[in-house]
Amino acid sequence: MTDTEAGARVGLPCPSCSPSEPTVHEVLSPGGQATVRCTECDHTHKTEIPEEETVAVTIVVSQDGDSFTTTMDVPADGDVAAGEEFVVDTDEALMQVRITDIELGPENRVEEADITDAETLWTRAVDNVAVPVTLHPKDGEADQTRSLRVNVPGDYEFTVDETVEFGEEEFTVEGLQIREDAPEYRHEKLDHPGDLAYAKDLKRVYARDETLTAWSAW
Repeated sequence: MTDTEAGARVGLPCPSCSPSEPTVHEVLSPGGQATVRCTECDHTHKTEIPEEETVAVTIVVSQDGDSFTTTMDVPADGDVAAGEEFVVDTDEALMQVRITDIELGPENRVEEADITDAETLWTRAVDNVAVPVTLHPKDGEADQTRSLRVNVPGDYEFTVDETVEFGEEEFTVEGLQIREDAPEYRHEKLDHPGDLAYAKDLKRVYARDETLTAWSAW
């Protein structure tokens, strides 16, 4: 038996509305004979909740140039693919990550595999990210460009032609370079007014500096 907590949702057959196919049930009272309620028809009944098979997977998490390794038990069914996101919930960390590579063994990396075949998941943190920004001055002198990094939530939206402020920095977004592991964007670089991308999907932002003192000779 599993120690499923009250309030958890599990897939089980419902003797009232779906005796042969599982439906989503809410666990009302855990235990050997758990009390559960079908969310489809509200029927309440007692049943055993099968223990979910899990497999231990090594996870390497990269964040802002640093990385650490942890191990997590994950459901043994299904597959994993590069670009997918999940929550790492271990003693070392609690964070949202995106899979960048799947390692089946030494020197053997793939983009998709059954989870039971995966030895190591290489990931990067995406709940909070540092986005590189290349700024050029308003007068367009390329040799005076400068770079900075802004720390934002992973789901922060950068939009082309939008002016934003971060502390004392102010700039207008002109181009967005998309990361290789980002899902489903039109192009690798977005530069049309209104084009937007999430911070976690960005390799770099190109912008026009609007900071008043940025290029002052004084």
